[in-house]
Amino acid sequence: MGELPFSVQTALHPDHLWIWRKSVYVDENQRTWLPISIKTEDGLRVLLRQEDVPLGEAMRPSQMPPSPLPLMWQLYPGRRYRGSDSSFWRIVFHIEVLQFLPP
Repeated sequence: MGELPFSVQTALHPDHLWIWRKSVYVDENQRTWLPISIKTEDGLRVLLRQEDVPLGEAMRPSQMPPSPLPLMWQLYPGRRYRGSDSSFWRIVFHIEVLQFLPP
């Protein structure tokens, strides 16, 4: 298997994640998180990677396209998040993109 075009490390779990715009969440420390949704036989899995991206203008929830992901996640005991829609999501890990490596 080839080398990934970026380096990663496990990131700390943010206490809260709020939707900022489509596919961009912001935590309590103004770090940006990008979700990657993966459909499996068991349901939906989401990989959240912390990557610094320009924020731009925030979108109102009414401006957001339909999404299976909640507008906000709050960290709960037991390595899980509770979504603004009352759904629970188990945390496996978060990753932080440190740098993109040249091809």
